[in-house]
Order: sequence, then structure tokens, then C-alpha cells
Amino acid sequence: MKLKEMVKSDYVKFAVMLLVLAISVFIFWFGLKAALKAEYPLCGVASGSMRPTLRIGDLIVVQGLDPEEIVAAQAPEGDIIVFYRPKGWRDPNDLIVHRAVDMTSSDDGLFFRTKGDANPTQDSWEVPEDYLIGKVASLRIPLVGFITFLMRTPAGILVILPMLVVIFIDWIPWPKKQAES
Repeated sequence: MKLKEMVKSDYVKFAVMLLVLAISVFIFWFGLKAALKAEYPLCGVASGSMRPTLRIGDLIVVQGLDPEEIVAAQAPEGDIIVFYRPKGWRDPNDLIVHRAVDMTSSDDGLFFRTKGDANPTQDSWEVPEDYLIGKVASLRIPLVGFITFLMRTPAGILVILPMLVVIFIDWIPWPKKQAES
């Protein structure tokens, strides 16, 4: 098959679209990480502990910051922070989104007491500053966070990626083939 005919093939076009989509997602994600200075610049809210401020399925934008800039106070004045679950509490790789209600300083650094707005009491842990991811920016997008939950599973990736490819391909104006007479 000649190179010109191969490039016109639908399979090659599809492969190129997949490559362009993958590169675009990569650039977007790492650009967002650099711009917001956060390891996880977008997170989905997984529980109702921050109601009514944040709801399950909200997509939140997380901005990295110096821990000393965090305002620790009761709702609604305190900053909402994103942090790794402290060790000894289920999976330490889980991310928690709660309000910083108190901050203490010691020789080991800063520590934060946190509380979910909907929870009756403060959390029983202290969050060391090196567990911080950042604070929630004022932007939240309702329900879009459910996509992040799906993307954590192999089945979700197999569903969402093809959908994105189809949408992306529909947006590209392909030259129409000349009707043969």
C-alpha cells in the first residue's frame, strides 16, 4: 500500500486522533499542575461531609500554597484544604477535603485540625503540613467529579476514553470525499 493511501485510511486517522487526544490530555494535566502548583489540581468530592458548601460529585479546583497562608477558622471563614488521610486511618493514599479549623506550630512544623462542615465534631487527627495538597479554589463544578471516580477504575477508562475519542473526532472537520461519477 502506498504511503498516501495509508494516510487516508480510517485506521490511521483514528490512531492519529488517539495520539492527539492523549497528548492534549497530558499537556492539559501537567499544565494545570504547574499553573496551580498542586499535585492534584482537580479532585472529585467523594463524601457529604462538606455539605452544604461542597456536595458529592462536585469537581473542585485545588490550588497549591504555602501552609502558613492557610486561614484556620470555623465555617465559613476557614479555608477548605485537601490533604492525604493521616497514617493509621484506613488508606493513607485517600485524599480528604475538610475545612481547617485550627492551626498549631511545633518544632516538627505546622499541624492542622480539620472538620467537615456537616460533621458534628472535629476530626480526631492532626494533619501535618507535609500531608497538604492545597486549598480549594472558589471554583466548583457540580456533578463533574463523578467522572474522576470512573477514571479510577479500568472499566471507567474503557468507557470514557472511547467516548472522548468519538467526541474529539466529531469536532475535527474532515475533508469530504468527492463523489465518484
